[in-house]
Amino acid sequence: MACFGVVIAIEGLVARIAGVNIPTGKRVIIALQYIYGIGPKFANEICDALKIPAPKRVNQLTDHEVLQIREYIDKNYQVEGDLRREVSMNIKRLMDLACYRGLRHRKGLPVRGQRTHTNARTRKGPAKPIAGKKLATKK
Repeated sequence: MACFGVVIAIEGLVARIAGVNIPTGKRVIIALQYIYGIGPKFANEICDALKIPAPKRVNQLTDHEVLQIREYIDKNYQVEGDLRREVSMNIKRLMDLACYRGLRHRKGLPVRGQRTHTNARTRKGPAKPIAGKKLATKK
């Protein structure tokens, strides 16, 4: 698997981690969540493993701590491009198999059993008018 490395560099007001601009004024736990694939659980796990205190902000990190974060994320997590690629390949695999979930992805309908008689507008897009259908008028 290709590994592009997680680059952390503090440049003025913005830190760049894994190709994502992260504001340096935020706490490290919050800032790490700007990276695709790292949520609250993994951000806390990273800070606990590296013994970075919770209230510490990105602009207070030393170069050594920044290097530790980079190496830890690179070694233990799949983030950004690699993760996006894996997710899209999984969806493509389902579509190629032509299983139920793959067909739902292909048709652009909800995949996980939600109702489609009403609602499901996020997946189906805006409602399309049906030609020749008139609204019933009251007499």
